[in-house]
Amino acid sequence: MANQYFIFKERPEVGALITIDDEAAAHHIFTVMRTQPKEQLRLVFDKGELGLVEVVSVSDRSVRLIERLTEQSELPVAVTVAVGFPKGDKLDFITEKATELGASAIWSAPFKWSVAKWDRKKLAKKQEKLKKIARGAAEQSRRLQIPQVELFEDFTTFLTQCKDFDQILVAYEETAKAGEMSGLKKALTELSVGKKVLLVFGPEGGISTQEVEKFEALGAKLIGLGPRILRAETAPLYALSAFSTYFELL
Repeated sequence: MANQYFIFKERPEVGALITIDDEAAAHHIFTVMRTQPKEQLRLVFDKGELGLVEVVSVSDRSVRLIERLTEQSELPVAVTVAVGFPKGDKLDFITEKATELGASAIWSAPFKWSVAKWDRKKLAKKQEKLKKIARGAAEQSRRLQIPQVELFEDFTTFLTQCKDFDQILVAYEETAKAGEMSGLKKALTELSVGKKVLLVFGPEGGISTQEVEKFEALGAKLIGLGPRILRAETAPLYALSAFSTYFELL
């Protein structure tokens, strides 16, 4: 099975010769995988356009487009996953798995009960690492886009970015404890193809009452995620799986 890579170029006509300029893609194709002439690859071009290519020259990093592909692997709704800064490397895990499950963006910000405290320098370094994780996961899962990764320095700045969505859903532990079971299902039935959704999840300590009120002021709906209390790194994956099941399998 041909491996898939993002190369950030416009897709040419069939038969055209293409040079792999992107260093990350070139390194993995020709150094890590030791791809040889005549072997085939799948390349994702600009605008999520896909093509099957054959390697022409390793030294020149050149390939030839042999077929334009029309596969579709993106969720029909654009889902942004936003989480409060979790502890340790949990955000690495969330980024990788949320990418595999179809998230269009992964955001994270300091919530009131976040234990993790990252300064600006560490945030920039962490964001670059997460972008690489998202790219690798997108290639492995044959996505046609790499999710946007954004880490916010403060909660207020994050909140200002939460307005441009058709729907905001906040997974709230107290709502789940109260036995709420229908909110997610109802929200799914109200969505149509092409809509933008923001899913918000708290850190290990949860979401404070004050934060919930701020989300509600933006029109957010509070939802439970079933009868069990999920960990901070599990809840986003549960919700994304529900979106995939509803829009792609039912």
